[in-house]
Amino acid sequence: MVEFSIKTRKETIDTLAQEQLDLLIIGGGITGAGVALQAAASGIKTGLIEMQDFSEGTSSRSTKLVHGGIRYLKTFDVEVVSDTVKERAIVQQIAPHIPKPDPMLLPIYNDEGPTTFDMFSVKVAMDLYDRLAGVTGTKYENYTLTAKEVLAREPYIKKEGLQGAGVYLDFRNNDSRLVIENIKQAAHDGAYLASRVKATAFLYQGDKIIGVKARDELTGKVFEIKANVVINTSGPWVDKIRNLNFTRAVIPQMRPTKGVHLVVDAKKLPVPQPTYFDTQKQDGRMVFAIPRENKTYFGTTDTDYDGNYENPQVTQEDVDYLLDVINLRYPEANLTIDDIESSWAGLRPLLMGNAGSDYNGGDNGSLSDQSFDNVLNIIGEFKANKVSRAEVEDVLNHLENSRAEKKLSPSQVSRGSSLKREPDHLISLSGGKITDYRKMAEGAIELIKKVLADEFGQVYQAINSKTYAVSGGDFDPEKVAETVEQNALIGIDAGLSSDEATYIADFYGTNALIIFKLAKSYPAYAQLSLAESAMLRYAMDAEMALTPSDYLMRRTNHILFQRDRLDAIKLPVVDAMADYYGWTDDEKTQQLDSLNKVIHTSDLIDLKEG
Repeated sequence: MVEFSIKTRKETIDTLAQEQLDLLIIGGGITGAGVALQAAASGIKTGLIEMQDFSEGTSSRSTKLVHGGIRYLKTFDVEVVSDTVKERAIVQQIAPHIPKPDPMLLPIYNDEGPTTFDMFSVKVAMDLYDRLAGVTGTKYENYTLTAKEVLAREPYIKKEGLQGAGVYLDFRNNDSRLVIENIKQAAHDGAYLASRVKATAFLYQGDKIIGVKARDELTGKVFEIKANVVINTSGPWVDKIRNLNFTRAVIPQMRPTKGVHLVVDAKKLPVPQPTYFDTQKQDGRMVFAIPRENKTYFGTTDTDYDGNYENPQVTQEDVDYLLDVINLRYPEANLTIDDIESSWAGLRPLLMGNAGSDYNGGDNGSLSDQSFDNVLNIIGEFKANKVSRAEVEDVLNHLENSRAEKKLSPSQVSRGSSLKREPDHLISLSGGKITDYRKMAEGAIELIKKVLADEFGQVYQAINSKTYAVSGGDFDPEKVAETVEQNALIGIDAGLSSDEATYIADFYGTNALIIFKLAKSYPAYAQLSLAESAMLRYAMDAEMALTPSDYLMRRTNHILFQRDRLDAIKLPVVDAMADYYGWTDDEKTQQLDSLNKVIHTSDLIDLKEG
């Protein structure tokens, strides 16, 4: 086991303060984690600082899918979808224990006015989607269902106007786990990574940035970090980091939007498979309802945001909107705010200007009806071998649209990315989606390598990031089920139940073997099961879980998807962590208070109490 703990954190901060880095990364979400992994594996002397916990700001607050953006095929933004589904396949190869195939149901109605798809267009879109994803002819190939077949599968869904549904391949994801597995692999490969360290100012040589002033948020220590290259991967905070340079005017790049998700017990909203549908509000949005760990969660809202970036809140308006949509779609559910067990709100780091990105476009304005019909017709003719690919591309390149930024709703704004080196030499990598993180990092590494070679005489050979596994992902991605089954036997031998061992083997990949070894080597913590104790010990030893909410919210799913057992384990978890970290009684009380505030927010107590 590679130690990645509070002990190594102190050593890391000492190193960051004393040594010259090749690369300093500001921001420990999925983008920064991806850059750190590729840089460290390529031999680049890499540091990363994150002002909160890894993934805490945005990358633990997504819809928790690695999905292909099929809705972009409505506007035939083929390049976005093509890149996204290809990247999704790569992520599944390098992190096979995290994204898991989970086909999506897309019900089609005919009584709701303008909608995203009808039965004809959804089949055209799904066929194109499958070709782009390379799953044509496999068990994951799309298919359609009649209304009767949909209701047999989802009896609680709205019946009136139901025409049928499309079913296509999608993947569920554990966003914060994907971040920490990238971070741990970077640490294994020699990167210096520290959470709860905040960049407060830039260091300069002339007018060029050569590092940052940073503050350890745990101790208050202020220190300097010097690096040949500094990259800003801070998600919605990208402009805030850019504005730390007071020597010049900074033109804003970002247009953050807020997304909200709500969780209920599966018995309250039985949804047997992920389902994706129009809101029925003619607002250009779509909503997911997704089963997970005996719960169902649904979202998302998509609204422009200019509030507190560190702690975006679920508002009464958000709750009313989502409950209205879900109760229309599932008329027998009759959900109220009191049914909500947990929730989360997160920001999307959307780019202002709706410009194409470095690699995946994103010009997602509304198509005219004529253009939409033209695309459907030409793709139908292409499938019948009546026209060439060039003729299809000609139609796609001459679409009539209304793509002015001011006319776009937040749901339509580009999910593309931007990679820029500014006059002060700060590199900013912004925008994008979780699905695209590896490719975004790959582009950044190419630029970083060029700068290091041209300006510092340092030459590095980049790894092939399409095949370089994250921590825990070093096994055959074609044999996930078999690997889980084999590894679970080791957990059973360590004294865990079959269900516990299987859950851990599935959740942690090959790192489950370390957890099983801990289970065999150490007794359980007071009032915690052996399995929970081993997971907690692993989180502190090897995943830099520094607070109870780090463990209960981001290293595991307890707060979001295991709410019914949270109250029984939260005090034992705090006790175990207090013993491990040597907290005083006052520090322990502060940690428990902080945890309770996180749970209070997730539970929507303030809204429920009016």
